Amino acid sequence: MQSRQPGVVRTEGAADDDLDVGGETADDLSLSVVTDRVPGDPDADLVETTMHASRALLSVVVRSLAPVLEEITPGQLRALVILGSQGSQRAGVLAGMLGVHPSTFTRTVDRLAAGGWVTRSENPDSRREVLVELTPRGERAVAAVTKGRRRELGQVLASLSPEDQRCVAEGFRLFAEAYGEPSLVELARLGG
Repeated sequence: MQSRQPGVVRTEGAADDDLDVGGETADDLSLSVVTDRVPGDPDADLVETTMHASRALLSVVVRSLAPVLEEITPGQLRALVILGSQGSQRAGVLAGMLGVHPSTFTRTVDRLAAGGWVTRSENPDSRREVLVELTPRGERAVAAVTKGRRRELGQVLASLSPEDQRCVAEGFRLFAEAYGEPSLVELARLGG
């Protein structure tokens, strides 16, 4: 049976009443890609292999964040990461980089300052603006996350032969070039 989506056919699946997700049945959700692919499109195995690698990388990221997230929230950590890479920022600019409203971000800065992660000071160029800067404790937190991530990645890479390490490096280089440079806002929303 032909799907309403171009390039996709419905496959025989579960009975219509087995699963109802927002008005769609399990049969509606059982889709497979038609074999006549557009030239240049990656095959399903390549996409699945890349998905598997992305889950492994996500696990490395999560483990590297875990010790810091016992004390601060992911949103607070994102602020620290930006400050660590960009230096002292005006509170409003930092809120914009994080994609949050400045009034909401004021509470985040209050909590970070109370915890000793950042300091706030009056902007010498404009007394109406507040500058936010990492404290040594905040710097250590960002460094710990980065060090933990490098350690985890190093352990994984060390388990590979030198030839496989070169293949991984080349594959990641090509993937990064194809994806392009993520924006600072995008990275900040993901934990940097």
